Amino acid sequence: MQKSYKRSNWIANGLAYIALTVFAFIMLFPFLYMIFTSLKFPKDTFNYPPRLLPYEPVFASLPGYDKPLPLYNIEVDGVKRQMALVEENIKVGIFADPKAPEVTYQRPLSEVTPTGGAENPQMVMVDGKEQPLYDVVVDGQTRALIQVGQTALGRFVDVEDGSITTLANVRLSKPVEKLTARPQNYSEVFALQNIDRSLTNTFLVTLLVVAGQLTTSVLGGYAFARLRFPGRNQLFLLYLGTIMIPFVVLIIPLYQLMVLIGWVDRLASLIIPWIFTAYGTFMMRQFFITVPREIEEAALMDGASRLQILWRIFLPAAAPALATQATFTFLYAWNSFFWPLVVINTGNYNNHVLTLSLNMLRGRAADSPNLVLAGAAISILPPMILFILGQRFFIESAMSSGVKG
Repeated sequence: MQKSYKRSNWIANGLAYIALTVFAFIMLFPFLYMIFTSLKFPKDTFNYPPRLLPYEPVFASLPGYDKPLPLYNIEVDGVKRQMALVEENIKVGIFADPKAPEVTYQRPLSEVTPTGGAENPQMVMVDGKEQPLYDVVVDGQTRALIQVGQTALGRFVDVEDGSITTLANVRLSKPVEKLTARPQNYSEVFALQNIDRSLTNTFLVTLLVVAGQLTTSVLGGYAFARLRFPGRNQLFLLYLGTIMIPFVVLIIPLYQLMVLIGWVDRLASLIIPWIFTAYGTFMMRQFFITVPREIEEAALMDGASRLQILWRIFLPAAAPALATQATFTFLYAWNSFFWPLVVINTGNYNNHVLTLSLNMLRGRAADSPNLVLAGAAISILPPMILFILGQRFFIESAMSSGVKG
């Protein structure tokens, strides 16, 4: 009975892990596709069917050719060979016997001549129409055939035995490829759209917004939690109610204010209006309320000032809450797009943030998905790394908020 229970428990756990692994891969697949595509060659991004990993074509140097030639897997007489493409766009005629049109032969037009000469070519009636005959060599014998079609093929040479050559459709032939990566895409993105300046601006704006919100939230949260003054609760409710105001309602008056003080098209307009946050003040207030008053009263009796109490007692205890707010604020400021689009002119590249540069890169590199996704990777990696590093504090904050009352 016990063995049966262990077996069923093992099977249930195994199925749960398999299901979680599958769902985790589904969630991570867009991110993996972005990273791998950002490392692809331009031609590889348009490969059909699409592939996840980046590949590049393999080239080989052959005697008599001044540059490396691409390799293809070509089947010759039932044997697959690695052959180099030495010539493209060879005009090839498709010829057939007038009496047996189902059997065709492909020959370069340069190797066939009209039967009877170019001046007096021989003609034959096929389906009520006269068609010229051509002298085509088939199995060592010259035969008079009609041309039923024309195409363009490539000439391939075996890399190991130069005497083996064949003609094949280049577009339908499978190239020889190897797994690779092209990190040069990232340097091209930086050179194409001035991403380095935009990245610097984004870091500057984000760090100043995070520092400003933490400072105002800590000071406001401590004042609302510990200081007694007339109208404190009413003022806090009024301040907290601003969370309910949609951002779209604030765009026009906020933009008019930026015009009035001359901050349009300047980085200050991306920083100063966003260093105050009712949500952060509310979170800090709720956390500071949980600190026992006895600790604060003991510090006051020892002669500590309010700022000393805040710095030495409350801030160390509020580290998880500060880390949580810093993470959310960083993500919001880093990914902000609409407000920078409104207040920063498109032509002012020196004050662009990363989201604006990526929006312009999407148009300039529309034919290069590898460059667009390289820019997206540059934008996503910093906040993702920050979230991974700060997740311990985030979980600790969530757990502490559920335990303390």
